[in-house]
Amino acid sequence: MTAVSAERDSARQEVPDRLRGDVRLLGEMLGTVLAESGGEDLLADVERLRRAVIGARDGSVSGDEITGLVASWPLERAKQVARAFTVYFHLANLAEEHQRMRALRERDDAAHPPRESLAAAVRHIRETGGEDRLREFVDGMEFHPVLTAHPTEARRRAVSTSILRISGHLERYREAHPGSSVEAEARRRLLEEIDLLWRTSQLRYTRLDPLDEVRTALAAFDETIFRVVPEIYRSLDAAIDPEGTGREPARAPAFVRYGSWIGGDRDGNPFVTHEVTREAISIQSEHVLHALENACGRIGRTLTAYANLTPASGELAATLAANEAGYPRVMARIAKRSPNEPHRQLLLFAAERLRATRDRDADLAYPGPDAFLADLRVVQRSLAEAGAGRQANGELQHLVWQAETFGFHLAELEIRQHSEVHAEALRELRAGEEPSERTREVLATLRVVAWIQERFGVDACRRYIVSFTRSAEDIAAVHELAGHALPAGKAPVLDVIPLFETGADLEASPTVLDGMLELPGVRARLERSGGRLEVMLGYSDSAKDVGPVSATLRLYDAQAQLAEWAERNGVTLTLFHGRGGSLGRGGGPASRALLAQAPGSVAGRFKVTEQGEVIFARYGQRAIAHRHIEQVGHAVLMASTRDVQDRARAASTAHRALADGVAEAAHTAYRSLIDTEGFAEWFSRVSPLEELGDLRLGSRPSRRGAAKGLSDLRAIPWVFAWTQTRVNLPGWFGLGTGLAAVDDIGALQSAYEEWPLFSSLLDNAEMSLAKADRSIAERYLALGGRPELTELVLAEYDLTRDLVLKVTGHRRLLENRRVLSRAVDLRNPYVDALSHLQLRALEALRGPEAEELSEDDQRHLERLLLLSVNGVAAGLQNTG
Repeated sequence: MTAVSAERDSARQEVPDRLRGDVRLLGEMLGTVLAESGGEDLLADVERLRRAVIGARDGSVSGDEITGLVASWPLERAKQVARAFTVYFHLANLAEEHQRMRALRERDDAAHPPRESLAAAVRHIRETGGEDRLREFVDGMEFHPVLTAHPTEARRRAVSTSILRISGHLERYREAHPGSSVEAEARRRLLEEIDLLWRTSQLRYTRLDPLDEVRTALAAFDETIFRVVPEIYRSLDAAIDPEGTGREPARAPAFVRYGSWIGGDRDGNPFVTHEVTREAISIQSEHVLHALENACGRIGRTLTAYANLTPASGELAATLAANEAGYPRVMARIAKRSPNEPHRQLLLFAAERLRATRDRDADLAYPGPDAFLADLRVVQRSLAEAGAGRQANGELQHLVWQAETFGFHLAELEIRQHSEVHAEALRELRAGEEPSERTREVLATLRVVAWIQERFGVDACRRYIVSFTRSAEDIAAVHELAGHALPAGKAPVLDVIPLFETGADLEASPTVLDGMLELPGVRARLERSGGRLEVMLGYSDSAKDVGPVSATLRLYDAQAQLAEWAERNGVTLTLFHGRGGSLGRGGGPASRALLAQAPGSVAGRFKVTEQGEVIFARYGQRAIAHRHIEQVGHAVLMASTRDVQDRARAASTAHRALADGVAEAAHTAYRSLIDTEGFAEWFSRVSPLEELGDLRLGSRPSRRGAAKGLSDLRAIPWVFAWTQTRVNLPGWFGLGTGLAAVDDIGALQSAYEEWPLFSSLLDNAEMSLAKADRSIAERYLALGGRPELTELVLAEYDLTRDLVLKVTGHRRLLENRRVLSRAVDLRNPYVDALSHLQLRALEALRGPEAEELSEDDQRHLERLLLLSVNGVAAGLQNTG
């Protein structure tokens, strides 16, 4: 038995019984569907390829044999096999999701809170700092996730909703009594839904428009986020005051605020217009008002406290009297349904007002969320005065938290535009030229921001992000354009946020902020906001620009310098982390990344982008969403404690010179690769880069402008294409050369053990290497006809893998992360199957006989390529 085979057998033996049972059940059902739909021959072909790729891992089957098998099939059969493996991955992902939820339930122990929970953080802070310190930390805590439409979700919405239905039926099947009619019906529905998933196209035929993206993201709000957020606050409240929670006034603040770029991010996306932005916020408002109305009505209907036992306070009685005077018919109808139930009456009236707000009935509508919250607090205070503390601070408090978190706009819509667009618009306006269509759009966008603030409040849309900020003039430009867009006194409130993306921009960021403090618009906003300022850091483009190692160090330095700048200037700074889902774009566990930030840069506040596939991975299921927010909340609190910061500061001081040596050598190696003449053309040949646009992942083009070089290529397709080749180059390239430049393994091992930043860097690279496959990658790289580049990449892979294992002390990749290692080991052979299918298509489309292909063969090959791209993304659970 080979080492690879032994590892796979070990991983299989470690699979929990219930997970193994779910995978077997869903796999057998898929086999039934394949046989019914395509005949036993289709199922046999799928099985032949499955056995072959497993055999290749233990050396009993050669790569040439698999290539021959895949080449023997007609293209139509190859597409069917690709779809079969893709559907299998969707089902396997679902089974693993259910196992995660079971594990979370099993670890839920109030007396012994799990690691990385809010309760664990509260306990630590209370023990080390006392009650005053705990209150200070909790009151200042902020978590601001921002949903983006960056095109990294390869699944169609129809596929995602189909998987959700299968998830529900699987849960009902497992909960049913064995042999019961309930179990039989759940099994029948599972087969029906898996059959439908098989028959559903995995690929989009039309490109998403921005409003499609808005509605897709809002599915996570409807299904999960709205209900999970108050549960998180309750967890924190219970950790702070386990005896009083639900009976005494809540001590946990509403510390989460969602933002969104979907419908607001127009940087390089001509399809996001001012009309789209206006419609996006209207759709968001419709969703949140509907959710608040339902919750308010539900709580109101259950709050049947009788007036004799729970009398209304004078404040509540006066509020009801005022409502009766203003809206006698509505109140009479409510009073008839709820006689002598004053608290219920006000909540039902509030639900009526929310409906009117949604319907834009100006007479009855709330002017804004503050008025709604005021009514809720009137009810709370009255219940508390009457001795009904549990009613005041139980479910009603959840509604208060929801209103505080989401307002009437759900998520703050943020605007983003490129600095060059503003510069050109100003040039035209200052010169007195007829404004171009693009300039008119810039001005119209600022007018829509003003309309949103008037309609939904300032907090609904006030952040304006400037991509590729190079100087304070780029910030001043937005304020000047607002003056052109609207008359004096009518301009919107704007927090103009610089986005520093390249390595050079990160280094210059403190100087830019110095210039910003001289701008009248910025100074005025700082005075009104209590000295609060926000700065965004771009992970994706910085990593593409200087490589993963150098980008990590430069981002760390930028954070440290900005934190020092803020303290020097008396500014309360929030760093906005533009992290992607993949490791090549700053991805990885957010909680671990937080603990690796520069000391002083978190200070209880964390803002981060949640992109594409990450949205549904983290918010698709309530238990998983709850755990994600808990972990981030724990990390926000812990990263702000003195002991954690002191340890990080000491480790940074001890190991920084070593890290600089690693980064310098890694940067040289990385740039020497991508600066090689003809590299961009080679990359396009060895990967499905140019075909990714045909997946129609999102509304935004994959490139800025019409150029074809690497500089204009967005970071997402850069990472996505490398993932497909099984090279995963953006996650590790240069690290091996960097580690080799330090001729002291012991020193590297000390840095790994003591410095969270260095350990996070190596752990993320280790994960990226584990998801790569050298032998398959070699076939992709050979397509470029540049053997010297192939040799360079593979040599760096071998060096990086060898040194990462030596520094971490692991005998094999991911040795210390058994759950993840098990998943990777079990998935990789099936991903190999899709890679072989993709290579068949790519070799034909890139080969010397490509021009002689018939139109029909070309179409089938392109379809096979895209199906395999979709399947590899599902198998690796990574795109861009």
